[in-house]
Amino acid sequence: MAPEAIDMDATHEVFNQALPRTGNNLLADNAALRDALHFNAPALATEELERLGAALARPEMQTHARLANVVTPQLHTHDRFGHRADQVEFHPSYHALMGLAVESGLHGTPWAGAPHDHVRRAAAFMLFTELEPSVLCPISMTYAVTPALRANPALAAFWGPLLTSRVYDPRFVPASQKRGVTMGMGMTEKQGGSDVRANTTQATPAGSDDWGQRFSIVGHKWFMSAPMCDAFLVLAQSPGGLSCFFMPRLLPDGAVNALRIERLKDKLGNKANASSEVEFVGAVGWLVGAEGRGVPQILEMGSMTRLDCALGTAGLMRQALTLALHHTAQRSAFGKPLIEQPLMKNVLADLALESEAATALALRLARTLDHPDDAHEVLMRRLLTPVAKFWICKRGSPFAQEAMECLGGNGYVEEGGEGVMARIYREMPVNSIWEGAGNIMGLDLLRALRKGGREGSVAEALDAELAAARGAHPALDRARDALLARVDAATAEADARRLAQDVALAVQGALLAQHAPGFVLDAFCASRLGGDWGQTFGTLAAASADFDAINARALPQSEGN
Repeated sequence: MAPEAIDMDATHEVFNQALPRTGNNLLADNAALRDALHFNAPALATEELERLGAALARPEMQTHARLANVVTPQLHTHDRFGHRADQVEFHPSYHALMGLAVESGLHGTPWAGAPHDHVRRAAAFMLFTELEPSVLCPISMTYAVTPALRANPALAAFWGPLLTSRVYDPRFVPASQKRGVTMGMGMTEKQGGSDVRANTTQATPAGSDDWGQRFSIVGHKWFMSAPMCDAFLVLAQSPGGLSCFFMPRLLPDGAVNALRIERLKDKLGNKANASSEVEFVGAVGWLVGAEGRGVPQILEMGSMTRLDCALGTAGLMRQALTLALHHTAQRSAFGKPLIEQPLMKNVLADLALESEAATALALRLARTLDHPDDAHEVLMRRLLTPVAKFWICKRGSPFAQEAMECLGGNGYVEEGGEGVMARIYREMPVNSIWEGAGNIMGLDLLRALRKGGREGSVAEALDAELAAARGAHPALDRARDALLARVDAATAEADARRLAQDVALAVQGALLAQHAPGFVLDAFCASRLGGDWGQTFGTLAAASADFDAINARALPQSEGN
C-alpha cells in the first residue's frame, strides 16, 4: 500500500501570534499623557497633537521608521573625482520622518512664543519617539541652540526665522536659499568628554563682518551628531578663554566651510542618526556671546537637550509598554491570555506605573519653559533638569529589558527591523549617556541646591512643589519630610545619585497625586516610597496594587480599553 502523500508546504498552521497594531492613535491610546497634559497646560488645544498621534501610527510611517534604521546613513568623504565632499547620504525614509517632525514643530518652533508651546512640543516629542527616536537628534539640537543665538543679535535676526520655520529643507545650499534649517552642536573632544574645559580646539581672530567677530577654528570634535545640519554651535579656546562659536556648513558666499567629516560612529543603537567625528582645518566661526563664556552657554543649551533625553526615554517606555500589552492581550499560555496570568499582571502593572510616573515628571519639567518669568518655575527647571535626566533615563534600560521579556523570543528578534522591541532596547542607553551621564547629573543637582539667586532657594521651591500633595498618601508625606531634611543638610558628593533618585520619586508621587487615579497613586507610593517593592519589575505587593485597574488604564483603547 502506497504511503499517504505529504504536503511539504503545509507542515503547520501559524496561530497564537499577536497581530500588528493598526488603526490606533498614539495620543488617544495614552490616558497618562492626556491627563498630564491637562494638568500642566489646561488651556492647550490638543487638535494638532491628535492629528500627529494618528499620523504616527499609520503603516507607511512605521515602514519609514524601519527603513531609516535598516538602511543606515552613508558617508561620502570625496566625490568620484577626488574632491572633498563631506556629505552624508540618508535613505528617503529618514527625510520623510524629518519632514513630519519639522512640520509638527518639534524643533525651534516653540521659541516663537505661542502659549503652552513647550508643553505641546514636549508631548509631541514623546509621541514621535514612539515611532522613531533617533531622527530626533538634530530636531532636539535645533530646539536647544535656537535661543542661544540671541547672544549674537545679527545671527539671530538672520537664522531665527529659519530655525522656527515648519518647512523641512534638506538641500545642501546656503541658508539664504532655504526655507528652513536645522542646527547641531560640537562640544566634546577625545581627551575631555564631559570635561569640556579640557578642549584643545583653537579659535584665532580673523576680523569681523555683518555677523560679528569672525574666527578661524582648528581642531576636532569626537562626537558631532547630525553633521548634515546647516550650522553648529561649537566650543573652542579663544584668546579670551573657552568660547562658543557659530559654524555654518556653507559660508554666506556659498563656499563649503572647512569642516571635515572623518567617519561616522558605529553605535549600539540610534542607527538612523549620523553621529560623526570631525576635524576643523581653518573653519570659519562667528562668536556667540562673550569670549570665555562658552561653558555657561553650553550648560544652558544642555538643560534643553537633557529635557529631551527625559522626554525621549518616557516616550520609549510608553512604546515598549504598549507593545507588551498588545502582545500579552493576544498571546495565550497555560489556558488563558498572558495578560490575565497573575505574574504577568504584576509585571505589566509595574511597568505601567513606571511609564506614567516618567511621563508626569518629564512633562512637568517641560512646563517650566513655558513660564520663564515665574521664579518658582525657574527654580524647578534648575532642580528637575538633572533629576529627570538622571532618573528617567536610568530606568529606561531595565524597563526595556522587562518589556522585551513579556514578548519572549519574539521581542529579542530583529527580523529586518520589524522587531521594534529590540530597536527600543538598543536605543535606551543613549539618553542616559548623551548630554551628561549619571554622575554629571548628580553633580549638577548638588550645584542647583547650593546655588542661590534672585529667584530664591531651590530647596524652598522643592518644598512648595511637594506641599501641593500633602496628605495624599502617608508614604509620600514621610518621604517628603525625610527628603527635605536631607536637602537642607550638606549632601556629600558620593550621595548625589541617591539624592537625585529620591527627589525624582517624591516629585513623581506628588504629580501623580494631582492628576492620576487613586489606584495609580496608591500602588506607586506603596512600592516606590513605602518599601513594599522588590528589586525588579513585577514585584508589586498584591495587597497594595490593583493590577487590573492599572493595566486597564495603560491598555490602548484600540486593544479594547
